[in-house]
Amino acid sequence: MTDEQSDQDRVESRAHLLPEEAAVGSDDPQAQAEAILADSDIREADQNAAPDTVLERRTSDQTVVAVEPPD
Repeated sequence: MTDEQSDQDRVESRAHLLPEEAAVGSDDPQAQAEAILADSDIREADQNAAPDTVLERRTSDQTVVAVEPPD
């Protein structure tokens, strides 16, 4: 499978509207899917592409301050 076929498969799969999208409709589900996937690819490739979105990659031990039990 070529990258072009893979991309087309992704677009066709995403062009099926989600329930929320179907409720309001779409003039062009194919174009909508292409735009959504293109934006997703950009955000995945560049974590800073969406300045209002902060994605932190930490483990739980880095987020919780351990509290010592009282003696």
